[in-house]
Amino acid sequence: MDKLPVEMNPDDVPEAQVVRKRGWSFQVVWLVPIVAALIGGWLVVKGIMEKGPTITITFKTAEGLEAGKTKVKYKNVDIGEVKQISLAEDLQGVVATVELVKEAESYLVEDTNFWVVRPRVAGGQVTGLGTLFSGSYIGIDIGKSETKERDFLGLEVAPIVTGDVPGHQFMLHAETLGSLQIGSPVYYRQEEVGSVLAHDLNKDGKGVTFRIFVKTPFDQYVNANTRFWNASGIDVSLDASGVRVDTQSLASILIGGVAFETLAGSAPGAPAEENQKFFLAKTRSEAMKRQDTLSLPFVLYFTTSLRGLSVGAPVDFRGITIGEVMAMNVEANETQTGFRFPVSIVIYPGRLLSMMKSRPDGVEMDEDSRRARWDRMVARGLRGQLRTGNLLTGQALVVLEFFPDASPAHMDWTNDPPVIPTVGGELQELEATLSGIMKKIEKVPWEDIGTDVRRVLVTVNRTLNRADQFVKHLDAELTPAAKSALAEARKTLKSAERTLASNSPMQYEMQDTLRELNRASRSLRLLTEALERNPEALIRGK
Repeated sequence: MDKLPVEMNPDDVPEAQVVRKRGWSFQVVWLVPIVAALIGGWLVVKGIMEKGPTITITFKTAEGLEAGKTKVKYKNVDIGEVKQISLAEDLQGVVATVELVKEAESYLVEDTNFWVVRPRVAGGQVTGLGTLFSGSYIGIDIGKSETKERDFLGLEVAPIVTGDVPGHQFMLHAETLGSLQIGSPVYYRQEEVGSVLAHDLNKDGKGVTFRIFVKTPFDQYVNANTRFWNASGIDVSLDASGVRVDTQSLASILIGGVAFETLAGSAPGAPAEENQKFFLAKTRSEAMKRQDTLSLPFVLYFTTSLRGLSVGAPVDFRGITIGEVMAMNVEANETQTGFRFPVSIVIYPGRLLSMMKSRPDGVEMDEDSRRARWDRMVARGLRGQLRTGNLLTGQALVVLEFFPDASPAHMDWTNDPPVIPTVGGELQELEATLSGIMKKIEKVPWEDIGTDVRRVLVTVNRTLNRADQFVKHLDAELTPAAKSALAEARKTLKSAERTLASNSPMQYEMQDTLRELNRASRSLRLLTEALERNPEALIRGK
């Protein structure tokens, strides 16, 4: 049975003590997550601050592109990477989302170009061979604009010249494209100094415009007096001067090319400005043709064939080309009994001082004075004539020359353009000369000459007969005597031969004589030696 609790004294009950709650204290264990959080936050902030711009580039195809692998390179330095590739909304291409480094922010202007670097053969050049091993990448050409841009249209081919290459671009206008293409070389004095960057058909469809690049320092040679021409292939020209062959290099023969040169004798001008326009001639001769600002039209009427004469043929005055043929035609003559052939020409007075409107002293000539000068020259025999410029090619030209013996004529100023009188061509002169020779030949007294010739022949015949008789006489009288003399001479030679033979008696006798003479000379020598030794022997004896 439980015991009853003992009655406690109230004084024995302990008094409750109030204890104040202690404040929060830092625990070392929390240091690690806090540091980790700070580092993570710092990394996030740093990543955001250092993150480069993100752009989109639209290409026609994703060939050679791969998200997370394809790099963007400038001067072979990685500046970005393709992060995503998707189809364009219109399904006409692909959109590559590219993340660049922060330093590339200033590169993103509206004229910056991007393209995929792949192995490519174009313009006679092979590029991108290194990508066969390293893979394709996106190249960049930094523009010069100040307008920022984030969405770009990628190029299908790499630009021929990048923006970091010093030089100037120029515009050339031509009638046709010819064999030129993007990448065709540009030559200056047969040295390659640039390239063709692009070509476009003019809006009116009547020509082609080329954009070319000439690198420094050769761009300083392009000025207002510079002429450009198509140097593609082999330029073979056939004219009154003969056959000329001109080419720049083997590359220009295969892929075309443009050449330029400054007109000889022209004043050196300031270098041409960027995108200055020039005309692209078909050939060098056309490009270097002197540009004449003043021209005088005339017409010449010929009655002979114009075969060999063509539009553009030179008008020559004593070896100086002073004009060219502009047109040829045919019309009935004034009597309606035949035809004549009008040839329209232009004369450039600036090429010949004597035909200039301005006198040498600088005084301007009026129209009446100019006509009076022409009238005086025609009165002195100035005429137009057709001549063959080259016998090999058959090309003809128009010649202005003085013919003092020409029939009187005058300038026809009533016609528009004025008419210069003409004379027959070289063939007509030859025919006239032959005709005169024939007339002179006809006047020769051939019958009298024939009679005299017959008389001379009779005399010659008699002389020959006498000479024949004389020869026969010599043969009859002198020949036997000559034969006898020859027989005697033969006998004499045979006798001499027998006498001089090695087995003849005379030879034996001569040999004996020689032996005796030899012995006698030996005896004399012995005697001489003995006397030398004993000279007294002459007195005393042996």
